[in-house]
Amino acid sequence: MNSNEKIPAYQNPDLPIEERVDDLVSRMTLEEKISQLLYYSPAIGRLGINEYNWWNECLHGVARAGVATVFPQAIGMAATFSTDRIYKVASAIADEARAKYNSFQKHEDRGIYKGLTFWTPNINIFRDPRWGRGQETYGEDPYLTGRMGVSFIKGLQGDHPRYMKAAACAKHFAVHSGPESERHEFNAVASPKDLRETYLPAFRDAVKEAKVEAVMGAYNRTNGEPCCASKSLMQDILRDEWGFEGHYGSDSGAIQDFHEHHKITTRPVESAALAVNTGCDLNCGWVYEHLTEAVKQGLVSEETVDRSVKRLYKTRFKLGMFDPEDRVPFNNIPYEVNDSDEHRQLALETARESIVLLKNKDSFLPLNRDDIKTIAVIGPNADRKEVLLGNYFGLPSKYVTVLEGIQQAVNEGTRVYYAEGCALGETPESFWGNPPTTGFAEALTAAEKSDVVIMCLGLSPDFEGEEGSVAESDGGGDKLSLSLPGLQLELLKVISQTGKPIVLVLLNGSPVDLNWAHENVEAILEAWYPGEEGGKAVADVIFGSYNPAGRLPVTFVKSMDQLPPFRDYSMINRTYRYLEREPLYPFGYGLSYTKFSYSNLSVSREKISTEDDEDILVSVEVENTVKYDGDEVGQLYIKDLEASVRAPVWQLNGVKRIHLKTGEKTKLDFTLKKRQFALIDKEGKCLLEPGKFRIYVSGQQPDRRSKELTNNEVLWIDIEFTGKLLEMEY
Repeated sequence: MNSNEKIPAYQNPDLPIEERVDDLVSRMTLEEKISQLLYYSPAIGRLGINEYNWWNECLHGVARAGVATVFPQAIGMAATFSTDRIYKVASAIADEARAKYNSFQKHEDRGIYKGLTFWTPNINIFRDPRWGRGQETYGEDPYLTGRMGVSFIKGLQGDHPRYMKAAACAKHFAVHSGPESERHEFNAVASPKDLRETYLPAFRDAVKEAKVEAVMGAYNRTNGEPCCASKSLMQDILRDEWGFEGHYGSDSGAIQDFHEHHKITTRPVESAALAVNTGCDLNCGWVYEHLTEAVKQGLVSEETVDRSVKRLYKTRFKLGMFDPEDRVPFNNIPYEVNDSDEHRQLALETARESIVLLKNKDSFLPLNRDDIKTIAVIGPNADRKEVLLGNYFGLPSKYVTVLEGIQQAVNEGTRVYYAEGCALGETPESFWGNPPTTGFAEALTAAEKSDVVIMCLGLSPDFEGEEGSVAESDGGGDKLSLSLPGLQLELLKVISQTGKPIVLVLLNGSPVDLNWAHENVEAILEAWYPGEEGGKAVADVIFGSYNPAGRLPVTFVKSMDQLPPFRDYSMINRTYRYLEREPLYPFGYGLSYTKFSYSNLSVSREKISTEDDEDILVSVEVENTVKYDGDEVGQLYIKDLEASVRAPVWQLNGVKRIHLKTGEKTKLDFTLKKRQFALIDKEGKCLLEPGKFRIYVSGQQPDRRSKELTNNEVLWIDIEFTGKLLEMEY
């Protein structure tokens, strides 16, 4: 180019992004614009636009693109109750994403799973333990899900003033949690109260606080509207009320569902027009190929197409895809950060923090290595690599199963016996013509020869997951039962008859029935799908190298009888906030090897006007009173004592994970805004009512079952709001 010639505005990195995007889109033909609304966007050579595939995943590590660090599954990360931890994990994932992207670009590989737009995190509410994709979420609580989601998004996108490290996508907007087998046609009915009290808060936080770059619509309908063409969700709430400025994408094939399953349109051309007109910018699927015809028929205008193209290109410009390489600092991230020792250590630390100690009879754990000469590791999940991974995963360069973790942790000379015992589930190919109990004899022998038994049971991605991806599920990905599959419980009972002490290690992504185990084994660890270093993390907890402090992000009910029908999206009798019958293990519960004492709970003011904007400060002292150093998870719950409508029995509104050495005492401070005391009425209005509220603080929920399991008391203090009823911004 002659030095006197002016470069196009879109190629000038010093101009505002909006001006550059407008200029670039103005140079495209209609057909070129439409081609860019498909997730497999082709190159436009004359404008210097490379091919780009929008589809990428990084739920707990860069997925489906070769070797990458695999962190614990999302439900496990939620069990850390640590926003700091999840921010560090997301930042590391973003570094690996950039490192891999930089490498792919140099080799002209721009295919699927090679870009920087990640369809993560899944911030749906895990309202029912049968849902197969609950493992992808941060649990059942709107507050915890919101805090975890915000931290993950901020870590992934980074804090550079001009460029994003990677683009996050909050999904699946908005009322989505099964049944998987019906997701393409299902209509989730949620009242205005449940919608805003339970299903929307995490998305609101992702948009308003974390500034998430993208939102993905769900497959199903919500209150009659398909989630990828819902004016009430996409326009009225997301953009008009919350001010969302990013792009909106469809789940894979969701727009095709309009005419094939939801039957709200009759042809692909109508489905394409409806989606774009409502504000769905990106089609994961093929239906937008019909938009050219839709424009010709007058079903959608070119200006509407322009709107969506501009939203998508704003994201690509923010990722630095049209700027000189040396202007974008993330282009310098080397490939060596991927699968690095530092990130492997981070995966180990996260796995340790995610483990929940559910039972520890008479302080059986931790085990003393010097007292153990023989140990049996038994069960179908003991040496199974896939249960480290969950779903949406990358490929670790090294796996540490529980068996390997135990083998590495014991003293030299200690004998470790191993027996699978039984298949994970009762699949005919598992038996090869043998009776299903064939493996019991070997397992019994191993147990009889050992001082202690580590039983590794649970689930796997073969039994819970996304519709179409689960081999052994008759529920299309969902569980039809909370029972351990196959002969696992029978195996556990048989091994217990040897009289040898048992530590049960669960590897799974959702609650299972543990009633018998709770009554009959010495200790139970919930390890989730713990990532590439999961086996070492489990061994560290068992032998006391790490003091467990994970907390349950989801309730473990006693039986299916405690659950409403799966298709019922009302929150009545769902999650700890509305549960009517006592669970086996409550939300927020988890044991430790040490004891933490809470004292001196105080608030900055016990009486506040509803019209006063000053925050409320809550303080409490926490002391480690036993011989083990360890983490504690301080939890603050609020109960509305005089609510005029149905309200949660109490609700989490503060979390602090801290580390205290033996005998150490510290002060925990929580800051509460008056919005956190507001309720949602039947019409969905956010109201702060005058009246009394109770604030609880401890390391657990203030329910009777948690007190029974932990033998810990919960501190509480009452405050009162005076003045008039105040309607607040949601």
